[in-house]
Amino acid sequence: MAALPPLPGAPKIRINSKLILGILIALVIVVGFFSSFYSVPANSVAVVQRFGAYLKTSEPGLHFKLPWGIDTITPVEVARQQKLEFGFATPGATNSYQYAETYEEMEQEKTMVTGDLNTALVEWVVQYTIEEPEKYLFTFRDPLQTLRDLSQASMREIVGDRSVDEVLTVGRQEMEIKAAERLRQLVKTLSIGIRIDQIQLGNVNPPRSVEMSFSDVNKAQQEKESSVNQAKAEYFKAVPRARGEAKQKISAAEGYATKRINEAEGDANRFQALLTEFKKAPEVTKKRIYLETMSEILPGVPNKVILDEKAPQFLPLMNLNSQAK
Repeated sequence: MAALPPLPGAPKIRINSKLILGILIALVIVVGFFSSFYSVPANSVAVVQRFGAYLKTSEPGLHFKLPWGIDTITPVEVARQQKLEFGFATPGATNSYQYAETYEEMEQEKTMVTGDLNTALVEWVVQYTIEEPEKYLFTFRDPLQTLRDLSQASMREIVGDRSVDEVLTVGRQEMEIKAAERLRQLVKTLSIGIRIDQIQLGNVNPPRSVEMSFSDVNKAQQEKESSVNQAKAEYFKAVPRARGEAKQKISAAEGYATKRINEAEGDANRFQALLTEFKKAPEVTKKRIYLETMSEILPGVPNKVILDEKAPQFLPLMNLNSQAK
């Protein structure tokens, strides 16, 4: 088709190609300039790649990079402790790997077989921190999914080495420690770039079909432990008291024995002194002993009358008898 001739009187439109090219170049320069800077948050670092290859790790702050996709930035939170949940889900999680996507997957995660071939429902949390961003990004294609798989393998191994009673009652703390040690060993061997801070067990229950029976067993065991503790308390209360009373009686007996020994030794020394004096003057000593003995005895005898055998008559002494009464 032939081009239509311009209408008479229509204005002619002229396109300035140099101006358009200059505008495009200026726009590219402006876009490149503003895309050459990036900011790293305080709790993160930025892994810089140039043409897809690792270049460096930038600390928090404002940094420069090559624009137009030459340098790419991947921020990694290294100053925040993160967690993975197994067997349950906390609402509002920002990490898509924090818990399983479906209820069926959660049930599969927490259903485990113990060492005595029983079943237990174990919920737990893995708290971790990204320690080496380069290894975290480039060692595994999906490091958090790998960490979830390793966590399940470690916990199933620990649960499988214990009886159902240990898992449900007394073995919780030991299981947390052993599972964390096992997971740290695996993470270090595979160089994932993650530090395992701790593992915490949540709800640990028997299967729902036998939950009531296990509850009765646990209740009986708790009552047993309560009775044992009460008996120990009574024991530790009664035994020290009995020991104290025994020591008190022994001390009293020892004191009484010491007193009697001292009294006996005093009496013996006094008798020895009297014997010595008696040997020196027998008559005087006998008379002295007689008088001292009578002075001790007579005050205890009521209505007593003392007469001189040489007195001529009894009558003058009657007044003395009335005063003695």
